Amino acid sequence: MRSSYDVIIVGAGPGGSITAKTCAQAGLEVLLIEKRQEIGDPVRCAEGVGKEGLIHHIEPDSRWIAAELKGSMIFAPDGTEIKMSEEASSQKAGFNLERKIFDRVLAQQAAMAGADVMVKTRATGLLRSNGSISGIKVMYMGEVTEIKASIVIGADGVESKVGRWGGIDTSLKPVDINTCTQFLVSNIDAGEYNKFYIGEKYAPGGYLWLFPKGEHTANLGLGILGSKCGTVRPISLLHKFMETYMPQGKIIEMVVGGVPVSGPIKQTVANGLILVGDAARQSDPLTGGGIINAMDAGKIAGEVCIKAKEKGDYSVKILKEYEDRWRATIGKELSKSLMIKNLLIKVSDEQLNQLAHSLSGIDTSKMALPKVLPILFKKNPKILWELRTLFI
Repeated sequence: MRSSYDVIIVGAGPGGSITAKTCAQAGLEVLLIEKRQEIGDPVRCAEGVGKEGLIHHIEPDSRWIAAELKGSMIFAPDGTEIKMSEEASSQKAGFNLERKIFDRVLAQQAAMAGADVMVKTRATGLLRSNGSISGIKVMYMGEVTEIKASIVIGADGVESKVGRWGGIDTSLKPVDINTCTQFLVSNIDAGEYNKFYIGEKYAPGGYLWLFPKGEHTANLGLGILGSKCGTVRPISLLHKFMETYMPQGKIIEMVVGGVPVSGPIKQTVANGLILVGDAARQSDPLTGGGIINAMDAGKIAGEVCIKAKEKGDYSVKILKEYEDRWRATIGKELSKSLMIKNLLIKVSDEQLNQLAHSLSGIDTSKMALPKVLPILFKKNPKILWELRTLFI
């Protein structure tokens, strides 16, 4: 590590690595740090991504694709099935990744572009000068070091400390976070569709997922709203699901964590500071998915860092372009998802069954969710009235 850089990125997930790569390719001096000793491990993610969003950033590679998908299937509480495809014209609607490999490949690309990458390096605080963030304090091999930077990027996940240190309110209420548990299950045949099970029966205030990983394995996970955790535990509900639907399954790995479902926070930049990915609450409030959003935001953040370097100005006035650009794209979709999520957590299992039944006779297998929702609204205006602004 040098004593100073143009940009320091805290967190080597997809958002952090794309930011680092974008900046390094333009000749900026970049440091990417990761507190864990292995990038990509542990995996706290269902690992699903859409094909279209992925190929904007990286060419698909069999090394880190665990399974190719035809689409998604949603199951109502009574078992009624809704089949959808994100890409009707292709047999590859999306992929389930091997994040342990995928994240390392992204970090490697950042390194090959010229970024310095340091693992087992923990940010312990921010440096300030003249009212602006001017670097970070890090602990590496038991020693604390100060490193200066023109811009610090907080890509440090749902528990982001960088934002909080920078004076940005990143707090989450229990209703704004899903508490999740995921098993890697073997000895099952999960098919070629990502499966979502919705309703209080499966996951109060959230959903249960089954994502194929190939080789008779799958990610089986469940997330419930933090406000519901007093009455049920995700791990107990997962075990119950396995006992009922896949008693032959064998658990070979388990991870736990939290996913923000709050929608965008009010502020993601400060003088000399940008937040990216889960640190900026850019994960989808409805699905919890955040890989592509983080990569998209990382690309924008990198481009804004390049402009700031050219102007020699790292103030909010310049960095606000990042805020404006991601809110105009990612932010609009997140706002829609938040509206849908806030309605669905109030819908009863009986109403969810009614919604599913209303699609009887309609072939949704070549439709993505945005095309299915208007049909559901037209057939069930009373249940979905709160979403009228999306369709009227």
